[in-house]
Amino acid sequence: MNQPSPGEVYERISRNVQAVVRGKPQVVRLAIAALLAEGHLLIEDVPGLGKTTLARCLARSIGGTWNRIQFTPDLLPGDITGVQVYHQNVERFEFHRGGIFANIVLADEINRGTPKTQSALLEVMSERTVTVDSVPHEVPRPFLVVATQNPIEMEGTYRLPEAQLDRFLMRLAVGYPDLDAEVLVIMSDCAGVGPDELSPVVDLAALRAAVAQVRVAHVDRAIIEYAARLARATREHVALRHGASPRGSIALVRAAQAVAATYGRGFVTPDDIKEVAQPVLAHRLILTSDAELNQRRTADIVDEVLAATPAPAMSSTVA
Repeated sequence: MNQPSPGEVYERISRNVQAVVRGKPQVVRLAIAALLAEGHLLIEDVPGLGKTTLARCLARSIGGTWNRIQFTPDLLPGDITGVQVYHQNVERFEFHRGGIFANIVLADEINRGTPKTQSALLEVMSERTVTVDSVPHEVPRPFLVVATQNPIEMEGTYRLPEAQLDRFLMRLAVGYPDLDAEVLVIMSDCAGVGPDELSPVVDLAALRAAVAQVRVAHVDRAIIEYAARLARATREHVALRHGASPRGSIALVRAAQAVAATYGRGFVTPDDIKEVAQPVLAHRLILTSDAELNQRRTADIVDEVLAATPAPAMSSTVA
């Protein structure tokens, strides 16, 4: 049986998600691209804009497993990874899996967890394994962490360290809907349409096949050099204390491969790199003290870097 192409997988999930998440096609596209790239997603915005709804719709659209972990100050690392429990009837320890063991994990309000609990995600986000008492346990594949956090009401929260932010392939902001979209959102709510009403539209086999195809999408050397130049330009920017690392430039290409797939292409163009530059790079940049005092935004700096870095011509990038 032939599996659907990555573009077809995107279309199925996109239609499903947008039945609930109204008026945000670009946010939905990038969220699905993160899934196809098997990279983790951080959704950051003020309360009430549908961050958790988007994550739940994405999780319910695939035929795999998903768990929601509500981060609170009393959440323990073992609640995420799992623990060894001694069973007297069999006289041995057995591993009881935590909430991280699912294809999609919703880490809701991640900045309300303590640093120790947040760090429990580091290994599994990077290595796709959990180590408890020196024994590794693999999580299901594909594996995606979708975390949400609010940039306001910071009392009682713990800012994600840069090392943890760097584990997320993209950071997205949902933003306020326009008037027509907000009307549709209200109408959907009145009609009882929400994430719980969605059914899976893609099974795990099709999703795994799509992820594998995305990873081998053609990327010309000129495109790779363009991504590397963008990352290097952030390291040399006067408003930044630290620019994007090579992990950032790798993430830029991986995300571009996934976005190209959402358009039904098996090759990456410079426009794909530009489309993902902000969500991939902005959260990896650290401003200087002067830039912070002048209220500079890392997203604006990414725009400056894009404007100042020439993109390769299409004729030299498509074989």
